[in-house]
Amino acid sequence: MLKIRIKSFSELTTKELYKILQLRSEVFVVEQNCVYQDIDAKDQKALHVIGLKKDKIIAYTRVFKPGDYFTEASIGRVLVKQNERKYNYGHQIVEASINTINTNFNETTIKISAQTYLKKFYESHGFQKVGEEYLEDNIPHIAMIKT
Repeated sequence: MLKIRIKSFSELTTKELYKILQLRSEVFVVEQNCVYQDIDAKDQKALHVIGLKKDKIIAYTRVFKPGDYFTEASIGRVLVKQNERKYNYGHQIVEASINTINTNFNETTIKISAQTYLKKFYESHGFQKVGEEYLEDNIPHIAMIKT
């Protein structure tokens, strides 16, 4: 079971921010072999949902209130450290993110830009595909909405 911490950007310690950015780079840049601008000036607007195991960050998302990323509330940068994925922590961090949006923003409609291969994963959390597949940073994505 993950220990979940929710923090605003200003509440993150320098060490936590470094670990988060390191993990995002490890997953999205190195593992997925995708050169893109991860540090996008949106972290300051987000709530950071941090999944800890034995006090180490192994799962993460950032969530936004409506209007800060999409018109709807949203979840992004969803990740679990590669050697921890077999424990289904992805489901726990997504559920924690949905609950964070419900609790902090009083919102139930959530939009995500999901990597296409994760469609069934997100459908298991109540998201439904909207629109056509598109490329984002040369990776196939789909828009999905949960209401």
